[in-house]
Amino acid sequence: MKPKYQVIIDDIKSKILSGEYGADEQIPTELALQEKYKVSRHTIRKAILDLANEGFLRSEKGSGTYVSHQYRSKASGSASRKIIGVITTYISDYIFPSIIRGIEGRLNEDNYSLLLASTNNDVEQEKKALEMMLAFGVDGLIIEPTKSNLYNPNIAYYLSFKEQDVPFIMINAYYEELDVPFFCLDDIQSSYLATNELISKGHTQIGLISKMDDLQGKYRMKGFIKALGEAKLRFQPDQVFTFVTETKADLNTNLRKFLSDHRDELTALVCYNDEVGLEVLNVCRQLEISVPEELSIVGQDNSYIARNANIKLTTLTHPQEQMGRDAAEWVIKKLQGKKDIPNENYYQPTLIEGETVKALDV
Repeated sequence: MKPKYQVIIDDIKSKILSGEYGADEQIPTELALQEKYKVSRHTIRKAILDLANEGFLRSEKGSGTYVSHQYRSKASGSASRKIIGVITTYISDYIFPSIIRGIEGRLNEDNYSLLLASTNNDVEQEKKALEMMLAFGVDGLIIEPTKSNLYNPNIAYYLSFKEQDVPFIMINAYYEELDVPFFCLDDIQSSYLATNELISKGHTQIGLISKMDDLQGKYRMKGFIKALGEAKLRFQPDQVFTFVTETKADLNTNLRKFLSDHRDELTALVCYNDEVGLEVLNVCRQLEISVPEELSIVGQDNSYIARNANIKLTTLTHPQEQMGRDAAEWVIKKLQGKKDIPNENYYQPTLIEGETVKALDV
């Protein structure tokens, strides 16, 4: 458990970094802070002293305590190379190593440094990562949003970057509440192509597995529904299985029930991504469901785990390393003062045929 003065330090620091307490703005008096945090005057003074030593606050005799803007200039001036912050949901899993490799490769070409953080798709960890980037004084930022299909409580931090003219771009998704530049796969088109591939092979009973706290899941569901509609096939909600970050750990168990319950009706599945597609393959082996003879499966993202699997998964492309390079290129051009840089890019997916889709006899 943190000591009380550290809790106060963290809270005041968060308010400064998020812009709630602006530069040169007077913070509440010691008495007001005592009442707010229910602590002694000594505890408040220790917290203020530590924050002053870190460069976040300055005291003016007879006037009060004010927010200092020196912490950022001190941090950004501590290195000769410009520093680009990168925040992703994960670092070592799935397609993220390829994205990071693309970012790092492009930054190295122009002698930029990289400061990396991950959120594990948790908004509290995202908050800490954003505070670290603000306190460190990064020159630019590349972010993969956390739980992008839900309201994000960290919006104020992104507005702080805007106010400080720190260029940032989002990859894979974006927050719809913000008008921000982004580079994304066309997730609607990806799932649309996946569904059309199954329809073209004679499948009419097609299910969907999607992750619904991320924007990609929302758009991939939209592509699925679009393809069904064009083929005059009825969307059946009970044939859709959804999950979120917190329930991902139970995916195997929940998929076993879903596939068991729909074994006699579904002939095909569109999966949120390759990771989910391979988990479906695993569950099918457990339930002795033959793929693709009994169930056809399409993944998405053309990840290394799909390429190295025992069975070649039918999937859709994702730019991965190219997206990372392009995002780094965008930030570098912004810092160089270049104009007319595109602020949006949707990469178009293409189908990669594998061994997990069977054509039905019609």
